[in-house]
Amino acid sequence: MIAYKGFEPGLVCRDYQFVMGKNVTEQANCAANGFHCAENPLDCLSYYPDMAHSVYCVVEAGGDMDEDARDSKIACTELTIVKQLSMEEFFLHALAYMVDHPYRPWNGRVQKNHGSAYEGYVVVRGTNPLAKGKLGDILALAKENAVTKRISHIALMVVDGIRIQPDTWYDINSKERKDCEHE
Repeated sequence: MIAYKGFEPGLVCRDYQFVMGKNVTEQANCAANGFHCAENPLDCLSYYPDMAHSVYCVVEAGGDMDEDARDSKIACTELTIVKQLSMEEFFLHALAYMVDHPYRPWNGRVQKNHGSAYEGYVVVRGTNPLAKGKLGDILALAKENAVTKRISHIALMVVDGIRIQPDTWYDINSKERKDCEHE
């Protein structure tokens, strides 16, 4: 099963040193032990919220697995680290998760319809999503169909001060919205 995991720098989690590739442990219980990861990339931010000082990876969870109903967290006995993600890749994976699972509960970090970046990013989902941020922030947008709630378009922008300006509202097409009522 493909999942996502956050780490401290150097692939350390709770004083355990992971290695790229396969890692194995004996037991998996979400509340007590095992290697933890999450099906929804955004759920990693509940455990490793400081994106500037954390590492996020695509992993493959295997062996014995246990889940709890808190979020998409999984405990497993085999965790293969596949790839470390850049911030942009992390949010593209988060948007892809929403496309693949449009009816699952929203992560608490997803803003509805409009949002301003905080701590380096904003994820906005709605029928006409709008976002703004400061220089260097990531704006991740998911446009959904008003009737079906399925995601029809996604967009990822970095506020670079050239194409995407700071403190300016942008829509799913990376177009500036001066008429935005959310200012």
